[in-house]
Amino acid sequence: MKSVNIRELKNNPSDALRMAREAPVVVMNRDQPEALLFHLDDEGLLGEPGVRLALATALYRSESVTLGRGAKIAGIALAEFMLHVSHEGIPVIR
Repeated sequence: MKSVNIRELKNNPSDALRMAREAPVVVMNRDQPEALLFHLDDEGLLGEPGVRLALATALYRSESVTLGRGAKIAGIALAEFMLHVSHEGIPVIR
């Protein structure tokens, strides 16, 4: 496990992401752990059934991504993603 402080993360986020490919990275704020960065890859967590769809659904629900981006993250067709989110009770048209 590695760590970076908030200033390092702000100045060079690419370094923190590179470190996260090797091991989890703790983001420190005034000597206190604030967040944890994990690398996501298809061989790990993202390769598990339903994880991409759940992640895309959560991001769409929080209005962090569009329908199109959500479908791309989930790895499914836009129409299929629209049907899925509507079944989850999430409005397709906002």
